[in-house]
Amino acid sequence: MSTYLLVHGAWHNGQCWERVVPLLASAGHRVLAPSLTGYGDKAHLLGPEVGLDTHVDDLVSLITDQALTDVILVGHSYAGLVISSVANRLPDRIAHLVYLDAMVPQDGESAVDAQPVTQTLIDHAAQSATPWRIPPMPELPPPLGLFGVTDPADVAWLRTMLSDHPLLCLQQPVRLDNPAVRTISRTHIHCVADVPEGIERRPVPAIQPNGSPAQVWELQTGHDCMITMPAGLTELLLKLG
Repeated sequence: MSTYLLVHGAWHNGQCWERVVPLLASAGHRVLAPSLTGYGDKAHLLGPEVGLDTHVDDLVSLITDQALTDVILVGHSYAGLVISSVANRLPDRIAHLVYLDAMVPQDGESAVDAQPVTQTLIDHAAQSATPWRIPPMPELPPPLGLFGVTDPADVAWLRTMLSDHPLLCLQQPVRLDNPAVRTISRTHIHCVADVPEGIERRPVPAIQPNGSPAQVWELQTGHDCMITMPAGLTELLLKLG
């Protein structure tokens, strides 16, 4: 049995994994899909003081409080920053890092560094009455949809999960100064169907930080693959357990 810790991206909450969790669990694995501070059951905690460090603390506390080990840590989108810093804090607890269509930072980088289009969202919010709240990206015409989701029923369901993202999450830097984090194996899963203009994906180096060949898989679907292609995503994740 493996332990999968699924971490949602910006604007989402843990409910977005609802179609993946039972598939992993039915294969005999332990699965956790918490909402980060400011989202889902923690929405009442949203405030300008919530940042990347807050979300890292969320997961560090969860892992230590539940004495989790050999964790397969999956970070979607913005959560690539979160899982990187978590691994830096608790490298001995993490068996594998999975960057799911995610930002892949270097030490000291913020979301703006990892995904420059983020600055545009910050600039738009700066003109509002609450510049610390970054609204979700808008729904685009098909085939792009809402975070890659185009089915009307799924779009309606996704809208129930979305809320504003705190500015500080996009500005605080990732810390990758623990040499032990380099020993953790990585997998990159890219959603390659219809990427919106301005979204840039960094090339994955041929060699992982631990010296192993890079492992990059692709899903022919949009960004929110846990909604649009849960079975395909689960099939890939099960290869790591």
